[in-house]
Amino acid sequence: MDVRRKGGAPVLEVKKENGVTFLSFPLLERTGLVKHAFSTRLGGVSQGDFATMNFSFTRGDDREAVLENYSRMAGALGVCRERMVLTWQTHTTNVRRVYVGDAGKGIVRERDYRDVDGLITDIPGMTLVTFFADCVPLYFLDPVHKAIGLSHSGWRGTVRRMGAVTISEMERAFGTRPNEVLACVGPSICKDCYEVGDDVAGEFEAAFSAAACARMLTPKKNKKFFLDLWEANRTVLLEAGVREDHLSVTDICTYCNPGLLFSHRRSAERRGNLCAFLSLI
Repeated sequence: MDVRRKGGAPVLEVKKENGVTFLSFPLLERTGLVKHAFSTRLGGVSQGDFATMNFSFTRGDDREAVLENYSRMAGALGVCRERMVLTWQTHTTNVRRVYVGDAGKGIVRERDYRDVDGLITDIPGMTLVTFFADCVPLYFLDPVHKAIGLSHSGWRGTVRRMGAVTISEMERAFGTRPNEVLACVGPSICKDCYEVGDDVAGEFEAAFSAAACARMLTPKKNKKFFLDLWEANRTVLLEAGVREDHLSVTDICTYCNPGLLFSHRRSAERRGNLCAFLSLI
């Protein structure tokens, strides 16, 4: 498959199981403790702007097609669709602990929560699911206490340190220690494609050191900047106590790969949603 990557050696692996193409982090894969994926557009049954692997029920796609897409991804990962649990994302830093009673919420059962951009659990077989189309997926594995977290971090979540918040919630719930966490920054829009105004840049300048901002922000003309969300989230996680050798940062951009991934910046509302999946074995 022709995948446009950033940087040197490949970070993410492209996998195909039962006709479903998805992306995987070797850092997590080699632990043998989790099943995980970042979806692509390939392997589903959705049509038109949603073709073919769309996971959103709210963008106008046929509900039965979306349910079939979840079934196909569940089959590819070897997890149970009825034990998946979905976020209700509104660009918060709210993190919710998932229990057995939450199984199927957002897919086969109504959610009894909203304004949740992160999920954590220590229950094997419960698959956490978050949505994306340029924003940053954050994967967390505590291999000592056998716990996981999965969070959505757009620029608002990043500037408010969603990664650090998620680790803090795992520490409170499970005794997680940041230096033992394995963390991955998933496929999202890259610094060459993500232009922001001085209002957004100002939020980062207020939240991070000058040295950190010099790595995250590249000035352009007319009060515009390129924002590096990958570097910003890397900084957040390192400052939270994650070890550099326990951290893997994506080399695949959603905007740069329109045949493989959905991008809000490229297609606006004429698109489906990608998902990140994470489950303890």
